[in-house]
Amino acid sequence: MTDDKQYPKPGDLIEFKRRHYQHWAVYVGDGNVIHVTNTGKADDNHLSQSASNETIFASKAQVKKQPLNDVAGDDYWCVNNKYDHFRIPFPTEEIVRRAEPWVDIEVPYNVLGKNCEHFGTMLRYGQGFSDQV
Repeated sequence: MTDDKQYPKPGDLIEFKRRHYQHWAVYVGDGNVIHVTNTGKADDNHLSQSASNETIFASKAQVKKQPLNDVAGDDYWCVNNKYDHFRIPFPTEEIVRRAEPWVDIEVPYNVLGKNCEHFGTMLRYGQGFSDQV
């Protein structure tokens, strides 16, 4: 949940504050985000809230399109386009167009070089990077 009045627009990066780390997704409209999550076969609601804990230690992950509120659970989230001050994002429609084909695709995952923030920034800016590692 978020306590601020900033609501996401398609193409925005969403940061979810987890206990020991942040999880990242791209808002694609209609209440949904696209994000990298674990490849476990748990039911979708359980998968959404626990995905990031399990994904940290995985070598493969899956791209999912899910409701923002399901991914957030009880965790705080916010729009965080923090790299816009030194990167030029693609236009909104282009970010969403780039994100949609990834849904349900299994991707390599590495917490240091190919994590959820790398995925989101790749969609928004064309290059994956993360300052949390």
